[in-house]
Amino acid sequence: MKKNKPSALVQALGSGLAGAVAVNLLHETVRHLRPADAPRMDVLGERGLRKLLGKADAPQPDEESAYYLTLAGDLLSNGLYYSLVGRGKGAWWRGVALGAAAGVGGVVLPGPMGLGEAPSNRTPQTKTMTVAWYLVGGVVAAGVSRWWSKSHKSKKRKPKRHKA
Repeated sequence: MKKNKPSALVQALGSGLAGAVAVNLLHETVRHLRPADAPRMDVLGERGLRKLLGKADAPQPDEESAYYLTLAGDLLSNGLYYSLVGRGKGAWWRGVALGAAAGVGGVVLPGPMGLGEAPSNRTPQTKTMTVAWYLVGGVVAAGVSRWWSKSHKSKKRKPKRHKA
């Protein structure tokens, strides 16, 4: 087994988590700054959580618990999703493609899934921000992955020592 295999997995997961944190920071910050048209993916997440718990006949959490469970779920699911960026030179393109796909999905899928459309679809600005935030997440994941690769390569190189 090659020694760099575990570091590839750690790199992918770490990069994915960085992308997920970026998306959540954007969502949380902008929803407080622009409450009229900011995407409310937290609302979609809570609706999804409540829907799943209802189908399982499980008890419903209070609002605060639902919010934190949804936030944790967002970080986990988005982190795993963005970890698909992987590593290597193609990471930038994969980050852009994954981010754009997640953003478009965030606008298009909630309605058909029975979660409502307003949280990500109520105004043209809301739709644009939804796509943009997920795109930023993909780019952040790719950037962290590329930085990680370059950092790892520089650690492998050892300076040559010259005898005097």
